[in-house]
Amino acid sequence: MKLNNYEIKGVIKVVLLVFAFLIGFFSLWYTNTLVNKLESQEREKIATWANATQLITSPEADGNLNFLYEIIQANTTIPVILTDSNGVVNQFRNIEALKMGNEAWVADKIAEMKKQNEPFEIEFMGGKQLIYYENSTLLNQLRVYPYFQLAVIALFLVMSYFAFSYSRTSEQNKVWAGMSKETAHQLGTPISSLMAWLDYLKESDAEVPQKVITEMEHDMDRLGLITERFSKIGSEPSLTVCNLYEVIEESVSYINSRTSDKVSISISDQEKFKEAQVKINKPLFAWVVENLCKNAVDAMEGEGEIIFYLHGIRDNKVLIDISDTGKGVPSNKFKTIFKPGYTTKKRGWGLGLSLVKRIVENYHKGKIYVKSSELDKGTVFRIEINQVV
Repeated sequence: MKLNNYEIKGVIKVVLLVFAFLIGFFSLWYTNTLVNKLESQEREKIATWANATQLITSPEADGNLNFLYEIIQANTTIPVILTDSNGVVNQFRNIEALKMGNEAWVADKIAEMKKQNEPFEIEFMGGKQLIYYENSTLLNQLRVYPYFQLAVIALFLVMSYFAFSYSRTSEQNKVWAGMSKETAHQLGTPISSLMAWLDYLKESDAEVPQKVITEMEHDMDRLGLITERFSKIGSEPSLTVCNLYEVIEESVSYINSRTSDKVSISISDQEKFKEAQVKINKPLFAWVVENLCKNAVDAMEGEGEIIFYLHGIRDNKVLIDISDTGKGVPSNKFKTIFKPGYTTKKRGWGLGLSLVKRIVENYHKGKIYVKSSELDKGTVFRIEINQVV
């Protein structure tokens, strides 16, 4: 099965996400391995420190006292507290002496050390002694480092995503505006020429049927409307108060007259529609209606029914539903179909629904989305447009 551009992008995103997950997993696993090794080494060091402390007071020490003291003094990183069986502190290492004067702080510190590591028990000064210790600063930093590293990477990825997304959106806007302005410009010259030829035909003695001239005038008006629509893309269109029914009815009539008799396009709840007043740009909104109808006709393969419903008014927004009896849209494509370039047709650029979304959301501050869809049964699009109150 051949994948389209958006499906390929989706696969690439999944692959990159899996790759990023593997990098994060490997980073955590490797760092955790280093932490375990360092933790084991620190416990071995404290065990050696405990043995040296115990041997200092034993007859076996003999001439090795200097060596044993060197072992004890060699610990410069791991905080250690030596207490008797009653919890009285006899010695400590790598802890500020000022803090050791605070009994409450010392008690909390010993409890914290015991929670981190099981204390060593030795015989010292003729009695039972306990050696408490905690992980070194280096070990604690190493534990936290991979999470900090992942957080920085995640932050960088998020910032990069938004930066590229903004750049892509900005580029798309420029392409849309440039293409529309250029199309309007290119249409202007032939339209002016055709208007001149039409005037010539009217004034000439040629026997041209009036019906032909009338239809040509309609087509010229249509070309003028198309040029006006394209000229408004990329600039801030002016919005005026319009009757929603009149705008939709005009577009539906135009599409009906140019569509197969096997396709029925109608407006339900006409009285409700006639009461709805909205603030829109009429040429652009009519373009929305026409594009949705054409898209539905293609989905129905030239045979079926399209109905416009006024669902109601909610939060000062008029809700318009457009249903068709086409082949439907898979649920995982509800958002994708509005993206530029997405199309299931062999011919076409896949810009129709993208243009519809841009007109409704960017220029009219409304919303358009797939409300529901069933494969081989049909689709319902919903438009939310601001009501005039």
